[in-house]
Amino acid sequence: MTDLQPLFDLQHRASRQAPDVPVATRLDRVRRVKRMLDDHGSRIAAAVEADFGVRSPALTEVADLIVLRSLLSQLLRHAARWSRPVRVRTPIYLQPARGWVQRQPLGVVGVISPWNYPLQLSLGPAATALAAGNRVLLKPSELTPCTSSLLAELVAQSFAEEEFAVVQGDADVAAQFAALPFDHLFFTGSTGVGRKVAQAAAANLTPTTLELGGKSPCIVDASADLDEAALRIAHGKLLNAGQTCIAPDYVLLPRRREDAFAKAWWRAVARLFPRIEGNPDYAGILGERHLARLHQLLDEARAQGARVERPEGSAPGSRQFAPALVFGGQPGLRLLEEEIFGPILPVLPCDDSAEAIAYINARPRPLALYWFGDDTAARDRVLAQTVSGAVTVNDTLMHIAHEGLPFGGVGESGWGAYHGETGFLRFTQQKSVLVQSRWALGSMLYPPYGARLQRMLKLLRMLG
Repeated sequence: MTDLQPLFDLQHRASRQAPDVPVATRLDRVRRVKRMLDDHGSRIAAAVEADFGVRSPALTEVADLIVLRSLLSQLLRHAARWSRPVRVRTPIYLQPARGWVQRQPLGVVGVISPWNYPLQLSLGPAATALAAGNRVLLKPSELTPCTSSLLAELVAQSFAEEEFAVVQGDADVAAQFAALPFDHLFFTGSTGVGRKVAQAAAANLTPTTLELGGKSPCIVDASADLDEAALRIAHGKLLNAGQTCIAPDYVLLPRRREDAFAKAWWRAVARLFPRIEGNPDYAGILGERHLARLHQLLDEARAQGARVERPEGSAPGSRQFAPALVFGGQPGLRLLEEEIFGPILPVLPCDDSAEAIAYINARPRPLALYWFGDDTAARDRVLAQTVSGAVTVNDTLMHIAHEGLPFGGVGESGWGAYHGETGFLRFTQQKSVLVQSRWALGSMLYPPYGARLQRMLKLLRMLG
């Protein structure tokens, strides 16, 4: 097994010897990440395509790089301001003391990233941690070996090991990585693996951010335009062939509108992907194990009486897994219990929005929720009566592209959030500082207690 301790120790010593990292150094590190993308974009896209089998450079640009480039630009614009101390008002009983919050790097941040968006979900948190002044160790997924190897090569060319380094390896290496005593550990992946990461980190009291998955519902209200809703749901579901943690996982819509939705859905699919097989913009499923699992989910649904709709002539062995709609799924069906992570969309009819809300609330809280319609009162009921990591109204996925909105889960879909200033502060120690004045009146509260204290308390109650 790879010995990670020397590399961790190198970064740990560097962080302790120079805990105050100048803003200029932070910005330079972010610029180096940006330069990697600018100078080697075609090589990176080719590596991603090699890992997926089919994934066009244009799809990688849309799925990974647009959001990542926006994040890097935001960090370069705002990291200096976010790094400044924040003055806070001093309460009357401590005046004329002064107080502020000093923002400092945590030290060494570990990032364990997944395979589905191997650039955005690795370099995004890593660059944010660098902007906050930290040293970073990145463990990318072993399931994307071409991309992970290239990232290791490019990072080594651009950074000293004590600044930013990439560790490659399998699940055993990931377990060893999670057990290191980081100052913060950031993990993106499945809920099951997230539990193991949290347990490993807990042994060192390492704080964690867990960006997990779950079943993100999509509610189509009676007031929705079905064609518009179907197009946007299809885009969110089929981007990266459904291998997206915030992809719509199932649709809840008014009863007796199932056939109308299905027709709108297939029109949308034909518009987005005139063909599936051989279309470079329709990603391949990553690996035979994931492909076999998707086939098993459909086979189980059929065996239990569900109706499965797929395009005629879908190639059974192709890694470009054709989209599927599933109607009539019964409780207990794996398709309705497990995160799908593929282009299969169960459709569940409801009598009213209250039934849809009750269905969502009876299950673990989702990473994302999507709502379609024009009835603002119905929309606001859903917003008020459900809890999720985020919501996009009348679209899917787009909340992750808004650089001002925190991104993160709740409950089994994760904890902690990043993006924008929220992410910067996630990797920052906000140290409270109080500077006492020589004219401080705090001694009025010292013992021995008596009439003087009572007069002071009375005055404070009047002023408060």
